[in-house]
Amino acid sequence: MRAAVIDIGSSSIKLLIAEGHGEDVKIIESLKNIIPLGKYVFLKGRIPQTIINQTAAVLQKYKETLKEYDVDNVMVIATTAVRESRNRDIFLDTVLRKTGFKIDVLNAGDVVYYIDYFLTHKLKKTYPVDKKNLLIAELGAGSLDISVMEKGLTMMNIGFPIGTLRLSQFMETLDGSLQEVHEATEEYIENEIFFLKKNNENLAVDDIILIDENYSVFIQNVLPNKRRESDFFKFKASEAQELLARLRQMNVEEIANTYNVPADIASTITGFAIILNTLFKLNKNEYIYILEASLSEAILAHLLFKFDMAEDDNKLSQLVSVAHFICRKYGMDLNHLKHVASLTDQLFSAFKDILGLEEKDRLYLLLASYLHDIGMFVNNRSHHKHSEYIISSLNLFRLTEAENNIIACIARYHRRSAPLKTHLLYNSLASLEQILVQKLSALLRIANALDRSHKQKVKKIEVKFNAAGDATIVAYTHENFLLEKENFLEKKELFEEITGNKLTLTVRTQD
Repeated sequence: MRAAVIDIGSSSIKLLIAEGHGEDVKIIESLKNIIPLGKYVFLKGRIPQTIINQTAAVLQKYKETLKEYDVDNVMVIATTAVRESRNRDIFLDTVLRKTGFKIDVLNAGDVVYYIDYFLTHKLKKTYPVDKKNLLIAELGAGSLDISVMEKGLTMMNIGFPIGTLRLSQFMETLDGSLQEVHEATEEYIENEIFFLKKNNENLAVDDIILIDENYSVFIQNVLPNKRRESDFFKFKASEAQELLARLRQMNVEEIANTYNVPADIASTITGFAIILNTLFKLNKNEYIYILEASLSEAILAHLLFKFDMAEDDNKLSQLVSVAHFICRKYGMDLNHLKHVASLTDQLFSAFKDILGLEEKDRLYLLLASYLHDIGMFVNNRSHHKHSEYIISSLNLFRLTEAENNIIACIARYHRRSAPLKTHLLYNSLASLEQILVQKLSALLRIANALDRSHKQKVKKIEVKFNAAGDATIVAYTHENFLLEKENFLEKKELFEEITGNKLTLTVRTQD
């Protein structure tokens, strides 16, 4: 079986064709063309028409190569430069019309999704990923994407706009001596990355793993005594300091000539060394693991080994893990939120057919259940509004912007307020998405009412229907349920309006 990835990056376009070789990815063809999208996007914000046409021409040639190798299993991805371009839609449409390739524009959460699964697969015989708390950094030309994993589950992901090409451009804008430029760049990077540490003070990390495709192979040119035994190796803090000390004394031309590295690497390797040293400061580790791999290789592994099919249920686990982390970070009542999520899950199963819901909608409801109170971090008054904009700004694991907005709106309407024409996020959704938000928020309102006291009084629920389609929720508890009953009467109205059926609550003492 063969698969291919075309990676439209910030500084080049690459084609990798591979076969599965046991549990490894065997590259059988590799092509690369320098197309400097990031050079224009990071400075001007747009991709020039000439670059769009060059990209389409390169992709057309790659299409012919794919035919020669008889490869149908192909994924075309784009990362930071295309994602941030103001004329992204024109770029995507032009490429589609001229080549037939539909480009998947990845965000930081998408990158983390592929990298984290690949890391677990790649290192399963050499490193216990599922037993460690890890900070994983994937360095590209446009961004540094970081995820935190706890015992194999992703807790958070965040992208920083400090890719190596970006840093090279930033350094060129600075007017000062070579030493001053390097010092200012270090301060710039530290200010970006330490946002992670300042906002996650209790983060416990066993190891840091840096995924690097371009630079680690040239480390031994700068540090001749540093020999790698494999593509996964330890790099000491003292070695990182020596690497930076040697590079920061030279300009780009001197680095290229002295250490025999290509010009494109020479122009950006100092930025790599600064990032590496800053990562050491995050957790004061004695060493960092470096894995010589690429995002393209990670995606090839997904295509060849069908991680998505094997790990379908794990996506929900990963997202719930992320939700738990966010709730703890914002000081939410996690016991209440877990209980509400459990109740909404049961209500979803009971009312799925009546409401015309699909199984994929369960995920949106569960995440909204965990995150609906997050706005209390800002203010208890109108916290549902604060929840909406906090959730809409999150980069949730492998979810699209539209899915993120659906979840944000479900959380927004977990209280009494109904959508209005002045609610911009809700009105940005398609009509089918708007009614989905109302259906799922109706279920969230009911579940939240059943734990109004935040004391998890409900031990079990059952849902019963009569011949007319009316429903009764039977709640089993041995505690005073008066507050929950009163709140239920208020919160059931939206459900009854949507379904046209009556909903009642019966309280029974648990055996």
